[in-house]
Amino acid sequence: MAGIFGASSLALSILASSVSPATAAGPQVCAGTLGSPGVLAGKHSSNVTVEGVCAVNGGAALVNGNLILRPGAVLVAAFGLNDQTGSGSSSLSVRGNLQVQNGASMILGCDPQSFPCLDDPNSEAPTLSSQSRVSGNLIEQQPLGVVMHNDIVNGNISENGGGGGITCEPSGIFAAFGSPAYSDYEDSTIRGNLSVTGLRSCWMGAIRLHINGNVSLIDNQLADPDAIEILSNKISGNLACQQNSNVWDSSDAGESLYPREPHPNTVLGMRSGQCVHASPATEGGPLGPGPF
Repeated sequence: MAGIFGASSLALSILASSVSPATAAGPQVCAGTLGSPGVLAGKHSSNVTVEGVCAVNGGAALVNGNLILRPGAVLVAAFGLNDQTGSGSSSLSVRGNLQVQNGASMILGCDPQSFPCLDDPNSEAPTLSSQSRVSGNLIEQQPLGVVMHNDIVNGNISENGGGGGITCEPSGIFAAFGSPAYSDYEDSTIRGNLSVTGLRSCWMGAIRLHINGNVSLIDNQLADPDAIEILSNKISGNLACQQNSNVWDSSDAGESLYPREPHPNTVLGMRSGQCVHASPATEGGPLGPGPF
């Protein structure tokens, strides 16, 4: 994973100190601003809509319906503690579908290894974690960026279009943290399919996932030459990659694109397109000899 994104996760920690309850527009709406985000907590008996900026840092949040991010909205559910009461932990469960609409952004889940929780008091040796669970599908239509770690989705994940453009210049809500827009799925379980199509962004990753269905990555154009990293996944179905700017089953070993460290995927079904043979380990080197 490119180093700028690890740094951006630390920059996101400013949210941990700025989050406070905001006046919601209704009982089933979480609304706020970056300086004063709304707080989604407790049990909700039907659909919940996110408008503006909303954080899940007030304990367990359960939505017995769909959770819908309106255009341009931001949902951050990467807090390990209950920062509203000072006691307990925070998590998000959605019994229906999770929908991310045009230009919206979402950060779900955290763990000590790959994405420390934004409120972990020990940044040098983090210990906290938080897991989000979605019983239905995660449906993303033209999102700005979606970042997931340590989560479970029982249905499918589909990301259609979106991104901040083929650039690594900071954009949208990501610009508040000095980061370009990006999409990343790591250390999570997807019991259906994963599909990403038509993304125009800086960087994308699919790393250490357990996927019961198929993976399809079609026509994704990323500005960072290190994208798309598809690393160490366990895929029960097929892996199809077509018309993407770059695909890698290896990570950069240092500050440069090469040399690279291999992280091959386990695929029980068929591999096709760009994801058949291992990506080159050295500049100008051949594909393979092993599988992607």
